[in-house]
Amino acid sequence: MQALQVIEMFAGTRPDGETVVERLRVKINEDDTCQLVTSPAFVKGIARGDTLKRNGDSFELVKRSGNLCIRIYSDKLEDISQELTPALEKLGGELDIETPRFYVYSIHVSCGFTKIEELLNKYVADTGMWMYGNVYDPEDGTTPLNWWQSILAPE
Repeated sequence: MQALQVIEMFAGTRPDGETVVERLRVKINEDDTCQLVTSPAFVKGIARGDTLKRNGDSFELVKRSGNLCIRIYSDKLEDISQELTPALEKLGGELDIETPRFYVYSIHVSCGFTKIEELLNKYVADTGMWMYGNVYDPEDGTTPLNWWQSILAPE
C-alpha cells in the first residue's frame, strides 16, 4: 500500500510579490517518486496521476498520466455541476476539487479534446469560464505543451 503525504509546490506569485504555494496530496512510490492524487487548483502544468520527483526544494515532472486538468470558475457552480459532472463522469472524468468559487476536474486525454470542449462550452460558457491547467506552457499560457501527442498516436 502506498503512503499518502502532502507536498507543497510553487503555484505562482501574488501581485504584492508574495509566493503562492499549493498543498497537494500524493502517493509515495517505492522509488521515492510521488503520484498526484488529484489535479491541482493553482499549480500549472500537471494533473491527477502525474509522477513527480523531488529536486531540492522543488519537484520535477517525471511521467504524465495522460489526464487533463480542467478548472472551472463561476458564480453558478451548482447549476453547472448538476449537468457537467455526470456528463464528464460518463467519459471517465472525476471532480477533484469543489469549492464555492471553482471546480477542478480530471479526465483522460483519450476522451478527445473536441468532445471534452463541447461539454465544457455547453455547460460553462454562459455562466462561467473554464481553462486547462496542463495543456499550455505555464510561462506564456498559449504554447501547447503537446505531451498528449505520444499518448494519442496510433501504435
